[in-house]
Amino acid sequence: MCRSIKTLRPPALPEKATEEDMRAAALQYVRKVSGFRAPAAHNREVFDEAVDAVAEATRVLLEGLEVRGAASAARG
Repeated sequence: MCRSIKTLRPPALPEKATEEDMRAAALQYVRKVSGFRAPAAHNREVFDEAVDAVAEATRVLLEGLEVRGAASAARG
């Protein structure tokens, strides 16, 4: 859907995704879905709230994922 959003879980990233990584992905998603690169002033609040919500959902998702082989790959 949005080619500029990168995979944020191991092994795609060698270390844990940062808040900055998650926020950037959320921003790209909201831009794509809304069709606005930068919303008008009257849409700014709802746009920013959506970015916050998507970033939070991303954090919850990444913290909850169990990636098979990640522990053994980190040791190896």
